[in-house]
Amino acid sequence: MIDIHSHILPGVDDGSDSMETSLEMLSMAAESGVKVIFATPHANSPGEFENYSSDRLRFALMELRQAAADEGIPLKICRGMELFATDDLPELLRDGIVWTMNGTKYFLTEFAFDEDPDFCFETIERSRNYGFRPIIAHPERYFFIQEDPQIAYELCMAGSALQLNKGSLLGRFGPDVQETAELLIEHRLAACVASDAHGVESRTTDMYEVAELINRRWGSRLTRLLLRENPAKIIAGERLLGYEPIPFED
Repeated sequence: MIDIHSHILPGVDDGSDSMETSLEMLSMAAESGVKVIFATPHANSPGEFENYSSDRLRFALMELRQAAADEGIPLKICRGMELFATDDLPELLRDGIVWTMNGTKYFLTEFAFDEDPDFCFETIERSRNYGFRPIIAHPERYFFIQEDPQIAYELCMAGSALQLNKGSLLGRFGPDVQETAELLIEHRLAACVASDAHGVESRTTDMYEVAELINRRWGSRLTRLLLRENPAKIIAGERLLGYEPIPFED
């Protein structure tokens, strides 16, 4: 499996608070069957976790890779960010101030849970005009998509990929989020599922349980698509695979 969303860099956001925790998270991921994991610290979050491209972040990633190698943890760690969507995000991408996914044109972005959908579409369009490919993190958690999942379909039609959280499918964020996540899968809108891991006790890097759930509910073909094939396409910067999305009825 390939996990494209995790907060494993120590001491840079609300995820891992130490190298010890990061190594435990990496070991947990590897033991659950993850072969590649993205470090995606929160970034461009004004007044909270700004985390723009810097020597500090590059050094933190280099240290983590070296520590994992020293511990014999068989994981490849890729570079990314979870970018909070602001008015200037498209220009930050254009100017290389924030990190994309493994240096490709894909970028992982999150919106405020109560965001105006019009702002989402505007940000997506402007980013795509600069040649970037948006991956929207955990859309099932956004109130406007829970209220009107057709918006998720329209975001896909506008060129976005949707990344669901494992915790959403496992019911860790409540029934509304779980139901929305299931609807997005059933309407062929999900591109991949990731851990969005923040620690070792809750919201962990263990992907085994969600892989089993997807396989049981929707079959091995979709399990491969969401947990391996599309994440591999993101690493390579290639076009994602999938089925024809199904719109929601009025």
